[in-house]
Amino acid sequence: MLRVGVALYLGDTVPPAKDEMSYSVLAERLATGHGYSFPSPWYPFAKADAPTSHWSFLYTGFVAGVYAVVGPHPLAARLVQAVVAGVLMPWVTWRLARRIRKEEGAPPVAAKKKEDLVPLIAAGLSAVYAYFVLYGAMVQTEAFFICALLWSLERGLAVADRMEAPFGCAPSGRSAQDASSGSAQGALWTGVSFGLSLGVAALLRQSILPWVAVMFLYLAIRWLMRRREGAKIVQLAPLVVAGVVMVGCIAPFTIHNYIAYDNFLLLNSNAGYAMYAAQHPLHGTSFGEYRNMPLPEDIDPAMMNEATWDKELMRRGIGFVLAEPGRYLMLSLSRVRDYIEFWPTPDSSALFNIGRVLSIGIFLPFMLYGLYLALLGRGRQIFDLQSSIFLAVFMAFYSVLHIFTWAMSRYRLPVDAVAVVFAALAIADLAQRMCPGKVSAWLPRS
Repeated sequence: MLRVGVALYLGDTVPPAKDEMSYSVLAERLATGHGYSFPSPWYPFAKADAPTSHWSFLYTGFVAGVYAVVGPHPLAARLVQAVVAGVLMPWVTWRLARRIRKEEGAPPVAAKKKEDLVPLIAAGLSAVYAYFVLYGAMVQTEAFFICALLWSLERGLAVADRMEAPFGCAPSGRSAQDASSGSAQGALWTGVSFGLSLGVAALLRQSILPWVAVMFLYLAIRWLMRRREGAKIVQLAPLVVAGVVMVGCIAPFTIHNYIAYDNFLLLNSNAGYAMYAAQHPLHGTSFGEYRNMPLPEDIDPAMMNEATWDKELMRRGIGFVLAEPGRYLMLSLSRVRDYIEFWPTPDSSALFNIGRVLSIGIFLPFMLYGLYLALLGRGRQIFDLQSSIFLAVFMAFYSVLHIFTWAMSRYRLPVDAVAVVFAALAIADLAQRMCPGKVSAWLPRS
């Protein structure tokens, strides 16, 4: 209901020169049979009536599907997205919190419903977290990408549990929540669902791909550690299946790009421009997150397509870093402020300032305290330590990735979505400390 209210407030228009307008115009073209193209030259280098791969194929397809039914009405896309994301985000947050909950050796609880206190708090926080509410109603990829990301993290931990159990047997502990986990078919489904979650996330925002490589490496290392205890090669099956399914999701668009540009382009043509624009010398040592950098003047645009632009701009962006490593380091340090921004700023609208303060501005202390509980405090008896470390590594890696490339507060939202789980742990802990007679002894007394 909160997301629907914001959708109605934002209305049936999209702001000019913003990502929302780009997605709306591109979706309208797709819905009317013009493919992924713009009617006129478009930021940053799309040509009129020419194929473009700069924007998410999957999200554009979603908006185009809505437009094909009701016409080019952004409000309709906002409302559909608000309802879908409003249902999915608390659900996948709840599933992730349950996945990392430690069942073996957990302290006793008075009743089953009290045992699920932290996952329920996490779901509630994700439902009312102001920035999630705001972006859940915007014609942008954030809401669906966060849902796909949380799903992929939960499925990744399910694969880890599966690989540590004898093949064909149900994993013990927290992964017993999978109804079909007690068979080889369950292992297959775990791998398929993991691959689908990664494929969907990558098609919504390809910036997830570096983390995917880290996650696969993490899972492979976990299997190698178990290999010494007799783990079999067949237990890698879920991970292999996941990789095949993810590649299957991406491959059609890679083929589309090769046909369109006669050149290899894995997914979107935005990585090169992001690297080039974010490290450009015009920034000096102070990053301007909304500053659009001009394309190189020594290149003839007529000789370029999006695949060649992407490669050339990536080469030049890396060249900026190698030419001035000191400036690049200071520039990256300046992006920390843009990334963690939780206070009102004069360059943001009142709506975004309110959303920022009522989300990370309020919950940051709880997130940090919950992370401490899970990694170093008594929360280790509730959350599986290895799973908590896995999520902490994601939060650190994803943050560093953006700080050293392109950072703004909305790029931090996936990290916020994971941190909400730890905030729930903190809130439950504080509630027990403040009202020990009314809150179940879900944690042992210190």
